[in-house]
Amino acid sequence: MIRSPAPGIAAQMVEAIGESIESLRPWMPWADHVPTLAEAEENYRKAEEAFKAGTDNQLHILLKDSLTLVGSSGLHRADWTVPKVEIGYWVRTSCAGKGYATEAVREITRYALEELQAKRVEIRMSSANLRSRRIPERLGFTLEGILHNDARHADGTLRDTCIYAKVPGG
Repeated sequence: MIRSPAPGIAAQMVEAIGESIESLRPWMPWADHVPTLAEAEENYRKAEEAFKAGTDNQLHILLKDSLTLVGSSGLHRADWTVPKVEIGYWVRTSCAGKGYATEAVREITRYALEELQAKRVEIRMSSANLRSRRIPERLGFTLEGILHNDARHADGTLRDTCIYAKVPGG
């Protein structure tokens, strides 16, 4: 199940990040520490506000039977003048490799293209993040390019950024 930020998810988010911090740290700039419950609750308050304002759409991936948090995704960096969006995602360590991220990204992409009428959906990540790269490749996104020395990894080393995109009919 994919849903917008909701009350009560903060404790599960702290647990999921705590379980996964070592695998998230190299790729996610925000994964420099496990948030406290108060930090997670504040994050979700801000995420709810951004969702309602339409400025950012953080989404949660949950197992529909148990409502256990699998990970997080979202539609970010929207430019509605095009219109285009970027999808980001991560899955907790105990749920990795089970297809949850692929399933979520497939449905979020479908929603962006069909329901929101986006003309472009992007996914960006470090060229070194091979597990993450497999998802857009599986889903038929096109690797449009690699930006060399585009950003820094959390450890400060330079990173090359892959840009995958999907457009209507593509």
